[in-house]
Amino acid sequence: MQTDQRKLRDLVSVGPAMLRDFELLGVRTVSQLARRNPEKLYEKLCALTGQAQDICCLDVFRAAVEQAKNPKLPAEQCDWWHWSRKRKASDARH
Repeated sequence: MQTDQRKLRDLVSVGPAMLRDFELLGVRTVSQLARRNPEKLYEKLCALTGQAQDICCLDVFRAAVEQAKNPKLPAEQCDWWHWSRKRKASDARH
């Protein structure tokens, strides 16, 4: 069985602030992140900090979780702004 050697800091769109958020959320490995739900991570972060986080944080969570699930994710889907565009398009339809 092959183990994922990637670190959270290796994921595209994940910088120092997001690493601190993952720490706060108890996510320490890529394999842990692969099992998490981006929306629930965002909601929990808002609850833990006692304030609404920038909605783009949700987009970063989506990009990171998808990369954690799929190491061969197409490059354009690794960037948080890909997920921002998808969210905005979905919001416009509702």
